[in-house]
Amino acid sequence: MSGFRVLDLVKPFSPFLPEVIAPERKVQFQQRVMWTIVTLLIFLVMSEIPLYGIASSDSSDPLFWLRMMLASNRGTLMELGISPIVSSGMLFQLLQGTKIIHVDMQNKNDRETFQTAQKLLAILLAVGQATVYVLTGMYGPPSSLGVGVCSLLILQLVFASTIVILLDELLQKGYGLGSGVSLFTATNTCEQVFWKAFAPTTSTSAKGTEFDGAVVAMFHLLGSRKDKKRALIESFYRPNLPNMFQLLATLLVFFAVVYLQGFRIELPMKSTRQRGPYGLYPIRLFYTSNIPIMLESALASNIFIISQLLFMRWPNNLFVKLLGTWDARAGSSQLYANGGLAYYIQPPFNFTDALLDPIKTTIYIAFVLGSCAVFSTTWIEISGTSPRDVAKQFKEQGLVIAGHRDTSAYKELKKIIPIAAAFGGATIGALSVVCDLMGTLGSGTSILLAVTTIYGYYELAVKEGGFNKSIVSGFSDGV
Repeated sequence: MSGFRVLDLVKPFSPFLPEVIAPERKVQFQQRVMWTIVTLLIFLVMSEIPLYGIASSDSSDPLFWLRMMLASNRGTLMELGISPIVSSGMLFQLLQGTKIIHVDMQNKNDRETFQTAQKLLAILLAVGQATVYVLTGMYGPPSSLGVGVCSLLILQLVFASTIVILLDELLQKGYGLGSGVSLFTATNTCEQVFWKAFAPTTSTSAKGTEFDGAVVAMFHLLGSRKDKKRALIESFYRPNLPNMFQLLATLLVFFAVVYLQGFRIELPMKSTRQRGPYGLYPIRLFYTSNIPIMLESALASNIFIISQLLFMRWPNNLFVKLLGTWDARAGSSQLYANGGLAYYIQPPFNFTDALLDPIKTTIYIAFVLGSCAVFSTTWIEISGTSPRDVAKQFKEQGLVIAGHRDTSAYKELKKIIPIAAAFGGATIGALSVVCDLMGTLGSGTSILLAVTTIYGYYELAVKEGGFNKSIVSGFSDGV
């Protein structure tokens, strides 16, 4: 009952929170596609509108490691990205999964109160993050900006985050397709990959003026150089700029993830309440989707942020040095770890760096694979997708595994689901490592998030568009 009292504390705030009214009837598929596109356009516009009142944003970015994953663009209205939503959602998911907060999702009032609590916490987190960003001098010294400008910056960030929360709610309540969180992350990643591939802008290097986009640079080199072979080789190896090898590596990972998405074990299911054909319950290789790599990336990124901030304040402290030492690379103001714990869990810059420091590479690979496997197996217990939870759902729906007794569903699921979760988590971690070692256009985490999201949208479009009909919700057609 204490859990319900905690949630009841949220009810007085409900009238003051902005809300998207749920549709009275199911929205047609074409309209959902339209609303999804509109939502995406609003996000893209907000990602390009700079914050008013910024003095400077050229210094090292302590949130550099989180930007792409959280759909965040520095110095714009999308500075906070989806961070408040993700943080709030994961916290409440954890509280619910560990039974600290008891929520009956079958009860409409409980469900609405739970969603209101998540929204309230997301807005409060946005206020807190915006205040910290401004007061820590990310946009310039607060004393120089003044109270008025600082307040205006905070208001802009909170307002933009509230809009993002409502856009996500718009999709979640059935007006659009999928989740705003996944949509914004995938879009931000694809946008940056596309820009790195086709950017027409130029940069000055030791070789002179070069185009930033890998494809544009390749055609420019082939058109301007007499030695075509040398020009082609050069387009595949540009140390400090996007190159064609990175683009091809990105495409390779994209197709590899799509291929692995098809790996599954399908359990034949039959109903004890009615006769009919068997349904198939699929247990995918990526059973927990991209959750493990998100949690691993969030853990590592928070270590980077804390370590960098502490090092900038107390660079000579022994504990701070053990956590991580930081320095800027040549030609960049961005700080990177060069010692301590942060250094060993920081991905190598490229394959050459990985070979030059095999101890760091080994520790990094072990950290990513191990943490992803642990997070994946833990998440199934928290999220209600464990063997016991799935077996309970089968029993409530009157479903049994064909060829097995009614009481054996849990035993059969226990043989499959934990292994799928652990192996799938390690696999997606391994893909992230491969991305980082191959130097893809974007971090391994962001690439995987984008691919899994796009594939999920494809499956959703196929299902919602009427191209595939299932005999039982969540099941594929069987014999």
